[in-house]
Amino acid sequence: MTKTFKVGDVVTGKVTGIQPYGAFVSLDEQTQGLVHISEITYGYVKEVGEFLTVGQEVEVKILEIDEEASKISLSIRELQEKPTSSKRDDKPRKSLQARVDEHDQEGFNTLKEKLAGWIKQSIQ
Repeated sequence: MTKTFKVGDVVTGKVTGIQPYGAFVSLDEQTQGLVHISEITYGYVKEVGEFLTVGQEVEVKILEIDEEASKISLSIRELQEKPTSSKRDDKPRKSLQARVDEHDQEGFNTLKEKLAGWIKQSIQ
């Protein structure tokens, strides 16, 4: 590595290669890192090539540096605004028992107890 990079640094690099598991990004003439497919963007990424192309300049954040293996882990996602949750937080969550009671008026009965009722329902 010609330049000293630190975890947390935000740098601009150029995509040099695309693989099914991520994209290689050149940070300088001698330093290259990998943006894993899970670090490209929030949400599901099926094909890396749908988001990045070879030669494209990208801004990345350095997540991890492994000096011994000469590997640098990068992220594009870390520099994006996290999407708001689609969950509805305005309703309190019900307990499992409350949800079961809501859908099963008879509660948990044994099969033997329910069988008589099912037989009676089927002949009506």
